[in-house]
Amino acid sequence: MMMELGIVVLLRAAWTAGILPIIIAEIPFPQCNSFKEVLLGFAKRGKIMQSSAHKFTVPQRLFSHFYVVAVVWTTLLVVATWLYAYRTASLISEPLRYSTIASHLTGGSHILSLHKSRSSTEHMYIVWRSLFLLLLMEAQVLRRLFETIYVFKYSPSARMHIFGYLTGLFFYTAAPLSLCCPFAPEMFKFAANWLVEFIVKGKDRMLVSEYDIWALVIPLMRLRWYTWIGAAIFFWGWIHQRRCHAILGSLRENTEQVDDCLIPYGDWFNHVSCPHYLAELVIYGGLVVASGGGDLTIWLLFAFVVANLAFAAAETHRWYLRKFDNYPTNRNAIIPFVY
Repeated sequence: MMMELGIVVLLRAAWTAGILPIIIAEIPFPQCNSFKEVLLGFAKRGKIMQSSAHKFTVPQRLFSHFYVVAVVWTTLLVVATWLYAYRTASLISEPLRYSTIASHLTGGSHILSLHKSRSSTEHMYIVWRSLFLLLLMEAQVLRRLFETIYVFKYSPSARMHIFGYLTGLFFYTAAPLSLCCPFAPEMFKFAANWLVEFIVKGKDRMLVSEYDIWALVIPLMRLRWYTWIGAAIFFWGWIHQRRCHAILGSLRENTEQVDDCLIPYGDWFNHVSCPHYLAELVIYGGLVVASGGGDLTIWLLFAFVVANLAFAAAETHRWYLRKFDNYPTNRNAIIPFVY
């Protein structure tokens, strides 16, 4: 219990530590201006980073590292959570069948409720819901990895600050973990024990004789209504981010002019300068809704995404206005008609 609490506290502290500097930088006091400039220096990358500011920077194409780490780490968490959910459910309710699991998670079985505690039922529901959130995250990071390799054509001169690079690695390690942190230490211990058992028993005996495929899937189909609304919001943002990234990638199809910058048009670009950031807000907002809105760690993750992307979008918007005399005046930075 103490280890679970420790991970939760550390993650919440980390997200809070990431949010506070951005809030301080946005305070409209002259004393905060120098701090804001320092923070902008860390956040700038690509076209908005001046060529004279390349000290302590790395190539922007190293963005791919974020998503390689994210895909590997999220996949490990998905597998570990899935096995943990299945095996723990089998200890709580005997015999293990998909119909009884689904009833157990949704509170529909009066027989089970007679001999299983409410806390065990709720714990298992949280585990299956966290697995669903991790699967959504997996869909996001897989697409981002694909786009980084095949859609975006980074200029050879495009750079990002080393601090931004390290922040990206941290984010894509901590974000998936935040979706399952309430039971992460217990899950990791289970996964380690399962791996030893897998090695001792062998693949055939572990996978064929002990696992019911339906029982691995059906509980996900019986999650509560708000989880599916959150998933719909998530994929709404996911689809628009894919479209906006395709638009950005198409601006540099001619690799001989990869350093040229053009005004993007289409989809949410008709309303804001950074619609891919807006879509990211929708995506993580969908995760908050899918989680039920009761987990402070996920709320802090979302708050960090909002603060970070709003800060970056404002600077990108200012760059567009300085760069192009004919830039559309109806566009906001990230939120239509608001900001």
